[in-house]
Amino acid sequence: MQTLRILFIALFFGNIALAQTEQKEINSLLNDWHDAAARADYEDYFGMMAEESVFIGTDPTENWEKPAFMEWSKPYFEKGKAWSFSTLERNIFLSEDGEIGWFDELLDTQMGICRGSGVVTWENGSWKIRHYVLSIQIPNENVDEVTLLKKEFDEKFISGIRSQKE
Repeated sequence: MQTLRILFIALFFGNIALAQTEQKEINSLLNDWHDAAARADYEDYFGMMAEESVFIGTDPTENWEKPAFMEWSKPYFEKGKAWSFSTLERNIFLSEDGEIGWFDELLDTQMGICRGSGVVTWENGSWKIRHYVLSIQIPNENVDEVTLLKKEFDEKFISGIRSQKE
């Protein structure tokens, strides 16, 4: 019985240590990814994304699979200035099997405070970003002003989507 307890404790703490290691690796991946954008390193930036990844930006039209996102962003990287996000806080979570991670992060950006969230997957011996969502954060006391500011755009955009469904 004592041997089983020791084995259980060793496995439990071993899993905690493994999860902490994986979280550190994911944290480094995300820091490196943001750094690659700040340095306008196109190859590094897109090399950290899974081949079948998606980037969802702040504009309602920005829902890109990796090849389209690469094409859209290439001119920014070629000018030597993409975007610069620094992390204010980040939470990282792991699936029980350690193959999938998800995260949320609060960012300081040229657009002010943004939130990023996403999914990473373990692929061929390294973590890759599979899905990323970037959103501009709006304080509750400013929501009415922002809603009014974007009302015309939203109405046209919603109308366009609804007409496509008909």
